[in-house]
Amino acid sequence: MALLAGHARAQEAQGAAIELDRITVQGETGNGPVQGYIAQVSRAGSKTDTPIEKTPQSVSVVPRQQMEDQSVNSVAEALRYTPGVMTEYRGSSNLHDEMFVRGFAYVPRYLDGLRYGSDSFGQVDPYLLERVEVLKGPASVLYGQANPGGIVNLVSKMPQFAAHREVFVRTGNRSRAEAGFDIGGPVGEHFAYRVVGLGMSVDGQEDHVEQKRFAIAPSFTWRPSDQTRLTVLGFYQNEPDAGYRNFLESAGTRYRSAYGYVPRSFFMGDPNFDRYKREQSSIGYQFEHRFNDIVTVRQNARYSVIDTDFRTMVEWSMGSGANQNLFTRKAGAGPEKLNQFVIDNQVQLDFLTGPLKHKVLTGFDYQWSKRDYQWGYASGTSTIDWTNPVYGDPGDTNVVYSTDTRTRARQLGVYVQDQIEIGRLNLLFGLRRDWAETSVTDHLAGNAKTSVDSSATTWRAGAIYNFDNGLAPYVSYSTSFEPVLQTPAAGQAPFKPTEARQFEAGLKFAPQGANYQVTASYYDLTQQNVLTRKTFADPYTQIGEIRNRGFELEARAEVLEGLTLLASFSHIKSEVTDSLDSTILHKMPTRIPRNQGSLWAKYDFRGGALAGLSLGGGVRYIGESWGNDTNTFKVPEVALFDAMISYDFGKTNPTLKGLSAQLNASNIADRRYVSSCNSAYACWWGAGRVVTAQLKYTW
Repeated sequence: MALLAGHARAQEAQGAAIELDRITVQGETGNGPVQGYIAQVSRAGSKTDTPIEKTPQSVSVVPRQQMEDQSVNSVAEALRYTPGVMTEYRGSSNLHDEMFVRGFAYVPRYLDGLRYGSDSFGQVDPYLLERVEVLKGPASVLYGQANPGGIVNLVSKMPQFAAHREVFVRTGNRSRAEAGFDIGGPVGEHFAYRVVGLGMSVDGQEDHVEQKRFAIAPSFTWRPSDQTRLTVLGFYQNEPDAGYRNFLESAGTRYRSAYGYVPRSFFMGDPNFDRYKREQSSIGYQFEHRFNDIVTVRQNARYSVIDTDFRTMVEWSMGSGANQNLFTRKAGAGPEKLNQFVIDNQVQLDFLTGPLKHKVLTGFDYQWSKRDYQWGYASGTSTIDWTNPVYGDPGDTNVVYSTDTRTRARQLGVYVQDQIEIGRLNLLFGLRRDWAETSVTDHLAGNAKTSVDSSATTWRAGAIYNFDNGLAPYVSYSTSFEPVLQTPAAGQAPFKPTEARQFEAGLKFAPQGANYQVTASYYDLTQQNVLTRKTFADPYTQIGEIRNRGFELEARAEVLEGLTLLASFSHIKSEVTDSLDSTILHKMPTRIPRNQGSLWAKYDFRGGALAGLSLGGGVRYIGESWGNDTNTFKVPEVALFDAMISYDFGKTNPTLKGLSAQLNASNIADRRYVSSCNSAYACWWGAGRVVTAQLKYTW
């Protein structure tokens, strides 16, 4: 699909019509496949097919090829080599793809440009995705209420009007057994379909933990003409065993206990009680119609359901002295269900005003969700000796719910954006107004209902200049908001939404025709109206402020024939700049590495006796982070090594065309490390060595 910017016609003063040239960026669209590792176009930063080198904000794209080469098992793993993103801070516990972006946690996920789930709730298997995109910094001007760090946009595999068929089987350590298929293509001249599915079973890093997943994503496209396209996408994912989610203390992980270190394989729960079930489903569509060279309309919508049931033995305390081998546990449990509807309506106008080329996007979107949430603990506790654990008697598991709520949320937003091109200068301006309403019904308090209504205006402005040599300096300013759902004290005014603002300046380098892309960026990001209080007994006051400043570097290059390189580095200074709690004032929040870096290289042998062989390897550096809010202890730095080797049998034997084998290993040295700590009582072991072997056939 070509960009529509070059289709506008405008009238000059003399009345003559001028038609702009049609611009195509290597046949790539912002929601389609990427050739290799270097995406040229993305919709994440503008909701239009805009070249990344013409977007005055930092956008990172992880294409399908990179995910396959690195054999990722989650979206969080797909972003391991992306600067400014801290993934897997809970280590081997990765139920929700939780991640930090530019120092802010619980960055929301969007699926095909529409919000999916709530905070980190909900997870899509990466095999169902074409690309994973990160728009860094405030993004409310396009997406409404959003985390200051940015958003993560997941792009589904969609039907193509070219046949594609593949099947694979995969095995590995921890009793991995996995198989999947991806089949699609045209049906006649106007229809195309695609069905992607997989089944997976693998043991967890901890004893007695299993993960089982079954997923299928059917879709079809109707294209009656070059001007009209309708794609319907379905998704179903069932996980009878979704994994494990727990934590340990700093004693035995960050520091040696009296009995040594708690093994990474130690299971805090009990096989007779613990479980995590999750079922997800959605149905949606994307519609686009181009009336003429000026006017294009789009409507994207989706309805989703995420249903979970969670039971676990929570670590309550660790013994001291001679009893430091004992953990006290308490049974906790509760179901959670989210129903969500999202729709986004857009009108795009492409036209000229004198020397200015405009791409104007206007739209309004609507989000509705209903979340039923229950949680509680048993009154009794049980103990377990982590040096010699005995399971089968979890003790008191009579959980009594202390939380039983239904939360309904609605958000309506209207927005307008103008992308202006003047020669080599590209300007971007955006303005949005949102109205959000949230109500919480407490079923344990006689169905008492509290409501929070908020509204906000957000905006963005940016400029980027593309020189002939490929250099493109840029600047941008963007804002965001998030409603505060905390109930104010009696007589206290309703809380205002938290607000954030970011100034970003950088340099992009992508020469015309070159196979490399470099982005260097500096940002100054501040969040205000954060709730703060001196002690737990005090009411909240909305004066809190967090300021994050940092530098990021990302390079993607095919420097030689067959050689692909990825390199990234990020540095952040995060600081609590205003708080009533003096113990955290001017301190750095937990779990945020001050420095991160990565390097990945892959070489494809394209001739000679080694034709068909590919070798790849990488290193991920995770710097020091603070383990508590008062910054009294640190989590050490770590370097982790990954590798892959693959072979395409068809390169040397035509009868085996389409058959390939691949071997991957992450954390090759099986390095034992603490991924992060949120306090002395909440630390997580990092993921150990994972080895996978895959056989794939395409035809």
